[in-house]
Amino acid sequence: QVQLVESGGGLVQAGGSLRLSCAASGRTFSSFRVGWFRQAPGKEREFVAAIVGISTFYANSLKGRFTISRDNAKNMLYLQMNSLKVEDTAVYYCAARNSGTYYYTSSYDYWGQGTQVTVSS
Repeated sequence: QVQLVESGGGLVQAGGSLRLSCAASGRTFSSFRVGWFRQAPGKEREFVAAIVGISTFYANSLKGRFTISRDNAKNMLYLQMNSLKVEDTAVYYCAARNSGTYYYTSSYDYWGQGTQVTVSS
C-alpha cells in the first residue's frame, strides 16, 4: 500500500501560479504509476496529468500551463500550475496505480484526501 497526502492548495488570482505537492509513504513509491485529478463542485472527477515511465500526459485543455513531475528519492509528486484560470478551481487529488489506463479514475488504487485550489477573477 501507499499513503498519499497533498498540500500546496490555496486561493490565487487568475493568472497566478501554484505548486501542488503530494507526499507518499508506504510501499516503494517509484514502483507506482502516478497522476493528478481534480473535481469541481457538481462535476465528476477528471484527469489532469500523469507520468508513465519517462513520459508525461496532460488533459488537452491544460497542456502548456500545467507540469507534472516526481522525485522518487523524496517520495514526492508535484503539479506546477501556471496561468491559472477561474475554471481551474477544484479539489486536486494525487493518485497512484499499479496498472490500467492513466486517464481513468477507476485505474487508480490509492488516493490522497485532496487539496482545494480556488482561483479568483
